[in-house]
Amino acid sequence: MRRGRLFKVMAATIAAGSFGGCGYRTAGHFSTMPKNVHVIAVPAMENKTSTYRVEQKLTAATIHELLVKTNYHVVSDPNGGDAVLTGKVLKMEVVPLLFQTTSTATTSTAQATAMLVTMTCEVTLKDRATEKVLYHNENFLFRNEYQLSTDVRNFFQEGDPALDRMAQDFAARLVAAVTENF
Repeated sequence: MRRGRLFKVMAATIAAGSFGGCGYRTAGHFSTMPKNVHVIAVPAMENKTSTYRVEQKLTAATIHELLVKTNYHVVSDPNGGDAVLTGKVLKMEVVPLLFQTTSTATTSTAQATAMLVTMTCEVTLKDRATEKVLYHNENFLFRNEYQLSTDVRNFFQEGDPALDRMAQDFAARLVAAVTENF
């Protein structure tokens, strides 16, 4: 008799737990965007630095991240979106972080094996219809460390995979900040 009652109580507890929500959400799936925003326009970012094509890489990576991680449609024309995401690359700094030394009987040389990339951007997301600013950060700071597989001089040359990796990492942080408003 006790077993039957205990079984019923356990079954009721399990059923209540499975039907009731605990209030938690999966990370990266909560959006603070207004319900009227379905299309985000992402025009090319501006480049205020001397780093070649960084704005193109960042724009492409941001568009890709929005398409992959959100349910929004993305267009490049600012007039075609419900909201417009604009950005300016204000400052970019790349400094050697780790070195590997090589010594011979007469000389000693050091080569960087890791670089620290620090980038400052200004980012704004506006509702196109109302001109209301949904997100703005004039000092969006991105900082990450990257291991080198080649010579330091080749780190940011055209087509270099390091710039692509950096753009992907930047876009992931930017899309999370804009859509989750952190």
